[in-house]
Amino acid sequence: MARQPAHETWPADAHGRAADGEPEPLADMVFDARIRPNRSLGSAGFLILMGVLIAVSFTAGIAFVSVGAWPVFGYFGLDVILVWLLFRLSYRDGRRLEIVRVTPTDIHIARRWPNGWETRYRMPSAWTKVELRAAGKPEVQTRLTAMGKALHVGAMLSPKERESLAAALEDALVRAKALRGPQETGGEPSPA
Repeated sequence: MARQPAHETWPADAHGRAADGEPEPLADMVFDARIRPNRSLGSAGFLILMGVLIAVSFTAGIAFVSVGAWPVFGYFGLDVILVWLLFRLSYRDGRRLEIVRVTPTDIHIARRWPNGWETRYRMPSAWTKVELRAAGKPEVQTRLTAMGKALHVGAMLSPKERESLAAALEDALVRAKALRGPQETGGEPSPA
């Protein structure tokens, strides 16, 4: 199964250290979503898993020491440390955050990384379309496109959640258009 290329061509509006706390409220906000990665193992489950792993590793290590293979005991400790380290990295990655907000004039996207950095994007809601690439497949992508450029949103969601996000964004853009009113055609008004 080949993955769809994930090319983003929309330029970032700002990049740098994230401000502490919540982003400022926007006037006439139509849509506000905070997207975080799913972590199926909570802190209590993690403690139970590590306790069981330590008990099994210690018991197996003692069994090897009793038959004279004492160096193996250290490797059982290393596997516990490795599992703990990998879970710590996974929980750190779980602090990522993507904020998608739609107003009648703009779509604001902010991506916060675990290290505290944030990248912000702003797209005009009047010209933006929601694309759902590879719908119904595991590699489905929700993209916002405008003026020949694209930005992926909700990449950390499950495939069904990405499809649901696309539908919610399309609905939000319709509501934003209704709040914006009719679009001006430009030019001088014709004399009556």
